[in-house]
Amino acid sequence: MNAIVDLPKDHAGLVGKNIPIYKERGQREVFCGLTGIIWLHRKIQDAFFLVVGSRTCAHLVQSAAGVMIFAEPRFATAIIDDRDLAGIADAHEELDRVVKALLARRPDIKMLFLVGSCPSEVIKLDLSRAAQRLNKEFLNHCRILSYSGSGIETTFTQGEDACLASLVNEIPKPTVVGEKKLLVVGCLPDVVEDQFQRLFTELGIGQVSFFPPKNSQQKIEIDGNTQYLLAQPFLAETARLIEERGAKRISAPFPFGVEGTTAWLKAAVNEWGISSSHFEQVTQARIERARKSLARYLPMLENKSISFFPDSQLEIPLARFLSQECGMKVLEIGTPYLHKQHLEAELELLPEHSRIVEGQDVEKQLDRCRSDKPDIVVCGLGLANPLEAEGITTKWSIELVFSPVHGYEQAADLAELFARPLNRSMRLAA
Repeated sequence: MNAIVDLPKDHAGLVGKNIPIYKERGQREVFCGLTGIIWLHRKIQDAFFLVVGSRTCAHLVQSAAGVMIFAEPRFATAIIDDRDLAGIADAHEELDRVVKALLARRPDIKMLFLVGSCPSEVIKLDLSRAAQRLNKEFLNHCRILSYSGSGIETTFTQGEDACLASLVNEIPKPTVVGEKKLLVVGCLPDVVEDQFQRLFTELGIGQVSFFPPKNSQQKIEIDGNTQYLLAQPFLAETARLIEERGAKRISAPFPFGVEGTTAWLKAAVNEWGISSSHFEQVTQARIERARKSLARYLPMLENKSISFFPDSQLEIPLARFLSQECGMKVLEIGTPYLHKQHLEAELELLPEHSRIVEGQDVEKQLDRCRSDKPDIVVCGLGLANPLEAEGITTKWSIELVFSPVHGYEQAADLAELFARPLNRSMRLAA
């Protein structure tokens, strides 16, 4: 294609696969990291997320979360107004007042995150200093942390990475190295976490923790005897900080689909020296059930073409799942950032000559998409409606982060998320 010729290539780290990585820089279409609050506040069940931002930030979080009817939500926005921007009011004093009022109203909060935004960064409001100051005041009542959810030069899943990185920094450093243990890193829905916990127990891996924990009071240990598995591919800073504590990452594909989940579990089993026969005994029935469920959606997906716009950083594992297990033709895999070390196992499983584009120039990518004419496009909400208006079937990438999609039991659900819009388009065309 002529449109791809001008993209500079980077071949480093792709030994054994004929897969060039194209670099693209230009206008981007992504959500900001504030969106991550929606699944983070469901995961850490005694935490509260206070966005320090504008009314636009508040509307974004409320729109992404939907309407909370039966329960008071555990997130809010401290609005930066004209008095703050003009320097008439002391922003730190105003923030202290809001935090005190919040904790007086909600004494059940055990961990409070001050979440930075584009506006708070523009006015140079130092939330890390504010968190340290407030921590001293509420020492015995609530832990107060801060991280940035700003959308400046980031994409929306990096909000989770920044949040978990702030949590790692709060974990006490052990004075004595403990027993060998496994840490699963990345937000997982409770049902998925419970499934993986049962699997690890049956496999014979006893000391397993999930990070972040469901409760902020739960103790997490990270030391030189910690082996960790990434459950999400967008946790670069969190992984770096964990490794600084001496932990070792277990290299594996991500647990999307039957084969991805099997390889992910097998990588951990190999580190623990558990026999292949025992592994097969534990997983065989689950694999068979998952493949049987997945088979229902294959007629709708096989030989269909798909392109990924860069948004969630899940694009490469999802492309592997759809091409390897669902028989789809992947035309382009756009991803905001590509961590080659973390994605090494995934890259080896992609079809040769896959087109991977790191970064985005949205107008050029739209031109390539129109030329490719894929059957379905995975993209952000900002591009979905315009593409649908052009007759191109789309899938919202953010839904793939909100939904339970990891593990054997969710393999068919993951396939259905792509089959459903294709089925809808087919029915509308008829």
